[in-house]
Amino acid sequence: MFSSIKIYFFIVLLGLGGGVVWYYKSTQATIMELTQYNAELTATIDEIEGINEQNIENIERLRADNERQREQFISVQALINNIRQQNAELRDRLGEHDIGALAAAKPGLVERVINNASSKAMRCFELESGAPLTEQERSAKNAKAFNSECPWIYDDLVARGLLIVPSDTTADSSN
Repeated sequence: MFSSIKIYFFIVLLGLGGGVVWYYKSTQATIMELTQYNAELTATIDEIEGINEQNIENIERLRADNERQREQFISVQALINNIRQQNAELRDRLGEHDIGALAAAKPGLVERVINNASSKAMRCFELESGAPLTEQERSAKNAKAFNSECPWIYDDLVARGLLIVPSDTTADSSN
């Protein structure tokens, strides 16, 4: 009987030893698997942080682009308002006269006026396209003397510092 207890004890011990070995091996496998998952997660986190930094840079660039576009929009809107004002002035000037009746009554006078105005208007296009100023335009004392068809160009050239206003006058086109 003593020997059967030893055998049972040995079998229990063998079973416990096998269980410990199995537990150790499965625990080590789990630890290796979790270590691998941890390394993958760390790499993924690093990649996500890099992408996040790029996204932050892109957002800042988009904000700067948006601000620049907003400023350009305001500038274009101001130009459009200026053009509308110029169109209104031109409409008022042309609305003051019945050109058809004047042409029938005084064709020579109307022809001369229209030709002179057309010539001045063409010079406006040349100036807006970057043509150099003539000596007469450089020495103009006010916007009307500069070019009566587009006096705003005088004010613009003065504002940009490309034309110097004589000290006894101003750039105001009403002079």
